[in-house]
Amino acid sequence: MDSSATLGQASASKLPEGITDPNYKPLPGRLGNLTIPQQHALEKLKKELQEEGAFVEERMDDASLLRFLRARKFDVPAAKAMLLSCEKWRKEFGVDDIVKNFDFTEKEQVDKYYPQFYHKMDKDGRPVYIEQLGKLDFKALYACTTQDRLLKRLVYEYEKFLTSRLPACSAAVGHPVETSCTILDLKDVSLTNFYRVKDYVFAASGIGQDRYPECMGKFYIINAPWLFNGVWTVIKPWLDEVTVSKIDIIGSGYKDKLLAQIPKENLPKELGGTCTCDKQGGCSLSDAGPWNEPKWQELEKEMHMSSEAANGNAVA
Repeated sequence: MDSSATLGQASASKLPEGITDPNYKPLPGRLGNLTIPQQHALEKLKKELQEEGAFVEERMDDASLLRFLRARKFDVPAAKAMLLSCEKWRKEFGVDDIVKNFDFTEKEQVDKYYPQFYHKMDKDGRPVYIEQLGKLDFKALYACTTQDRLLKRLVYEYEKFLTSRLPACSAAVGHPVETSCTILDLKDVSLTNFYRVKDYVFAASGIGQDRYPECMGKFYIINAPWLFNGVWTVIKPWLDEVTVSKIDIIGSGYKDKLLAQIPKENLPKELGGTCTCDKQGGCSLSDAGPWNEPKWQELEKEMHMSSEAANGNAVA
């Protein structure tokens, strides 16, 4: 029997290999749940990239190509233009060099003034990403780092998200995980401080939307104060309609909604959960999650060595 038959609906593509979760049902536009036109669009995009010598095998698997196709509503020319623009940006921004050599040595200092961190998984297996803008201290932040280094860190984390966090989460839950669950905490946020870092926020939003599309699954903005309407008016035009539709803005009564999506033991205590990560210096510095478990790190090391060997053979 075709594995796609287990979905209870016709699909022009088979489920990915390695699925152990019997209840997994891919969302529309994902492998295992593609319409015939969507499958044809995927094949056309891949073929055109190969014919033009623009296909990069290690980061253009079917799931990755589908992210760009979904971002452009399966319009192949538009998706290809987006992907080629991303490849051009990768070279100009030096993404490969960032992945290999970037060291964010000021991480502990920055964490005091602008916490940004991944922390465990939600109930659907997504890695949870948390930002706390209310702790932002503009002068102290830019005394220990720069906007350029913050953006390089962002890109480094996006790359790790795709190559390590998502595969580790997928292995842990037994089905493909392709998106994050993001929490933006605005407790005690200062509108003045926000405007001082708006250039970074806009640049970061642009990188997320244009270079790493379709990575957002759930997005909660919590502790939104009355002045947030002004901030939202500034941010919203920079976001596409799909992104805006995924954002859930909540005031101080956010706890029940977060706990409906994230197990209490996976949610930091200050956000309504029970986790403190005491032995790792606190949740914001622990990087706790399946991607840091020894069995995954060993597997990741083996995959990296295999990839390097394959690249060496290709060069030879």
